[in-house]
Amino acid sequence: MGSVEAISLLRLAIGLIPAALVLIVLARWSLGIVQPAVALARMVFQLLMIGFLLAFIFESNHGIIVPIVCAIMIVAAAAIALRTIPSTWSDFGAAVLAILVGGGIPYIVTTQLILQVDPWFAPQVMVPLAGMVFANGMNAVSLAAERFESERKQGLTIEESRATSLQAALIPITNSLMAVGLVSIPGMMTGQVLAGISPFIAARYQIMVMLMVYGSAGLSSIGYLFWKSHDAGVLPKI
Repeated sequence: MGSVEAISLLRLAIGLIPAALVLIVLARWSLGIVQPAVALARMVFQLLMIGFLLAFIFESNHGIIVPIVCAIMIVAAAAIALRTIPSTWSDFGAAVLAILVGGGIPYIVTTQLILQVDPWFAPQVMVPLAGMVFANGMNAVSLAAERFESERKQGLTIEESRATSLQAALIPITNSLMAVGLVSIPGMMTGQVLAGISPFIAARYQIMVMLMVYGSAGLSSIGYLFWKSHDAGVLPKI
């Protein structure tokens, strides 16, 4: 297979069937379908819109575009990460800083040292990888923040809450590491194989991505818990 076939909107709509079944069960079990329905609608709208936006970004040749896109991603990720807990501006600042530093380190290592992107701001490479790295940082910070608040309410010390929260935040990405190639073939590798890339080459790229997202999830959650502990008046220890 040398190219990926375009999917018509009609055929794409068939993919709504499994999601609709989930919504039906949620409704019958009186669990409420507004939030998941809104989430599905937002997903469809946002992905359709990002297609147009990425086309514009990819055609641009300005180095400033990628930092602006990354900044927007980081701020949005921090806001989404803390949406399930009562948070302050200090918490938001900690989340922004955690995702920026925790995601930025593996992002720069991957794009500038491993891939050696040329030019350094090539949007076709930088923007998709930014989405991967900051999204994983967001998820990890969200889990860490929610678990930290829960543990503190249970009366655990800062140190105990921090340790438990970090373990909880790393469960999803650790499960992904354990399952990749055994239970799942990740999206990037699947896309490359469908596009006709050698599976051996695709596997190398997927290893790179998994290392990047693990580093992002781990460093972002560590960063958030580090600064959260500092705000609580406890001298953090790494």
